[in-house]
Amino acid sequence: MNVEAFSSPIFVKRASYIVQEIASPADAIEFLNDWPEDRRDLTYETALRACCDAYAGHIPVAAASKAFVRFAKRVAILEDPTSAMQWIAACKAGSGKVQA
Repeated sequence: MNVEAFSSPIFVKRASYIVQEIASPADAIEFLNDWPEDRRDLTYETALRACCDAYAGHIPVAAASKAFVRFAKRVAILEDPTSAMQWIAACKAGSGKVQA
């Protein structure tokens, strides 16, 4: 399927020091499928349904993005995009090689 990306990426905390970029309904579905079953609620179900519907082309991608953001806010994993982008830029600045 050729599904649009979100108009802007959504950044969520995956773990204490790991931030994940969610750029499309497919990314959101993958993230939500990994969400712990004991933490799934109505907001989770709504976000998953919206992302699946957007992926299938039944609703606008923007609606799925909004539903995912509501979910991320509710479970307190939404990361500020400015902070996340600065961190990503800083990581890409180096070559990754150890300097002697």
